[in-house]
Amino acid sequence: MYRVFQFMRSLRNWLIITLIAIFTVACNPAIPSQSSAPTPPNNPQIAEVKPTVASKVVALTSLSADIIYRLDKTKLVGIPGSRLLRENAEMSKLPQVSEGQTPPNLEKIIALKPDLVIGATGFHDQVLEKLKGLGIKTMTSSITSWKSLEELTKAISTEIQADPTTLIQSYQSLLSAKSAKPESTLVLVSSQPILAPNKNSWAGDLLTQFQINNAAAELQGQSPQRGYITLSAEKVLEANPKVLILVDVGDGTINKLKEAPFWNKLDAVISDRVYTFDYYGLVNPGSIDAISKACNKLQEIIKATA
Repeated sequence: MYRVFQFMRSLRNWLIITLIAIFTVACNPAIPSQSSAPTPPNNPQIAEVKPTVASKVVALTSLSADIIYRLDKTKLVGIPGSRLLRENAEMSKLPQVSEGQTPPNLEKIIALKPDLVIGATGFHDQVLEKLKGLGIKTMTSSITSWKSLEELTKAISTEIQADPTTLIQSYQSLLSAKSAKPESTLVLVSSQPILAPNKNSWAGDLLTQFQINNAAAELQGQSPQRGYITLSAEKVLEANPKVLILVDVGDGTINKLKEAPFWNKLDAVISDRVYTFDYYGLVNPGSIDAISKACNKLQEIIKATA
């Protein structure tokens, strides 16, 4: 919907969550609106005001919907249209308040009578502002790191009064393997322009969690996306990674990269150490299962380089 340059047009569903993760002011989940006023101290005549427990939550991102479902599925009443969520037969039966690249349907959300709506910083600002105006509590999030994933999980668990311990422990189990011999690794997510994640993106931070040597980690430059840098063909050759990770976004990017003049000159190509990842999990966290699959593939790379 917010398509900037040819890259923005080609990465379709990436804009729904990756823009959240990249165009962010802070990695922490925002404080929910309409917080309860604190009870004045030392006044025995005023009863303690307990936080309101959210019992009907509408999630506007697939990741927040998945987290709520895993914490307490009875609290989830509305979800975004997403192929990741449709893979869960039970969750796919829930009302969908958006589909594809279309904005969330305000009327559908209101009809579900939620007491909490969770959206993405920068992408759902307008609809969340309207909901706040109607007296509905909202929460926003931006996922650019493993830490922000854990913080979002804790924030949601607080709102719905669920214990996040088991879920967060399951996150940590995905990081069991670390690279003992970090080799230069480059992730390419687009061909026109050539984009690679630095350390300030979800993908870049995920590589850091596995102690993988991201060749673009410290690079800075102009790019349509924060957390990503634009590389020239010369820069790719200069980096000359030992391991190359390509992201399949379904628009022919991989084939275009393989046709580039620099392709057959790269060490990773010569040694056949080129890996293809799904867009969900590595670039856009998407869901816990998608993250798990990306982590498993990164572990395979680590084992191959051991």
